[in-house]
Amino acid sequence: MSRSEAIMARLHALHPRLIDLSLERLQRCLAALDHPERRLPPVIHVAGTNGKGSTCAVLRAIAEAAGQRVHVFTSPHLVRFNERIRLAGTLVTEAALTEALERVEAANAGLPITIFEVITAVALVLFSEVPADLLVLEVGLGGRFDATNVVDRPAACAIASISMDHMDFLGESLAGIAGEKAGIIKPGVPVATGRQAPEAMAAIMAEAEGLGAPLLARDRDWRITPRPGGLVFQDAMGAIALPPTGLPGPHQAENAGIAIAALRGWNPPWLTETAIAKGVANARWPARLQRLHGALARRLPPGSELWLDGGHNAGAGQALAAFLPAWADRPLHLIVGMKAGKASEAFLRPLLPFAATLWAVAEPEQHLAMPVEAIIAASGGRARPGPTVAEALAALPTPGRVLICGSLYLAGEVLKADGTLPD
Repeated sequence: MSRSEAIMARLHALHPRLIDLSLERLQRCLAALDHPERRLPPVIHVAGTNGKGSTCAVLRAIAEAAGQRVHVFTSPHLVRFNERIRLAGTLVTEAALTEALERVEAANAGLPITIFEVITAVALVLFSEVPADLLVLEVGLGGRFDATNVVDRPAACAIASISMDHMDFLGESLAGIAGEKAGIIKPGVPVATGRQAPEAMAAIMAEAEGLGAPLLARDRDWRITPRPGGLVFQDAMGAIALPPTGLPGPHQAENAGIAIAALRGWNPPWLTETAIAKGVANARWPARLQRLHGALARRLPPGSELWLDGGHNAGAGQALAAFLPAWADRPLHLIVGMKAGKASEAFLRPLLPFAATLWAVAEPEQHLAMPVEAIIAASGGRARPGPTVAEALAALPTPGRVLICGSLYLAGEVLKADGTLPD
């Protein structure tokens, strides 16, 4: 166990609940640290159910294409903890992480605090001390009471696609979930959002109107549409011809559009059409329709491809299903592992018509893995037991495309097995 892992284990024991949405504990700790949240570069705060990580990736890529230094805070990590904190373009080192953890532990003085609040405090300390031009800040869960919402004056906000997920914390209705995610909106701060279900959009609009926040909504204030060889983004400032997105899948055009709309709502002096186009093309985000070429991929017969996606809820299943007709030229083998408690039937339903074979898996080290039997039941009995990824790959009846999906925790285990580490 590393020093940082030992510190986090001690801190986790102070408030063992993994999720306990509140701001008070973190605000107290940040006050003891002399308020690093007040000493940050301009912030773009990103919430949503599906696509917020990809939106963050596009924001970062555009800013870096413009020569800016960018901090990024995302969660969860896939393989290594330091994936969560990027300082001016570089993942945090173990030494810097450990030193910041020690300072947060001392400032917290043994009082109750969740581990995500600790991680957020560590990130804010580091972000306040390393020079940068932009901080892309991803919400952990929800928005209104998420630890990241201690930042009270971002430059812009973005809300990606909202669907049913984390109902035990955010409520059982889409309107209620959207209302919690819209809690990141701040008075007078522009907020960009994509297409939403009517009840979700109504909740976002109500929050924005109540706070006097300019709302930039797709199909009303901005559009992104296909063109030969790429895309066109258009808003009140004009049209921009874009290349195809660096992230595969038709849903990624929306995430790119949200990122562009948020940036143009803020309109910093460094933002140019050239940087926007280059950033859209260069954006990368692991485990989002990512093709693998490592140890696992080499087990497949010639003519096969191995792909990985961390999508795990109904909205993610629909987004994947919209992409799969492009793969109709060869058999598709789905390997699915999910986190216990997720709506596995809703995730699987749109994918089933495209699957030549379907395999249910649970990796030995996969955090909170849903039992294989539960996935088989959710598939209506169509899935076969892997029961592991390696065994499923070995049992595939024909060459084709293999898509491993259903859980970011599974994605992390697959990346480790493949030898493909996020950088």
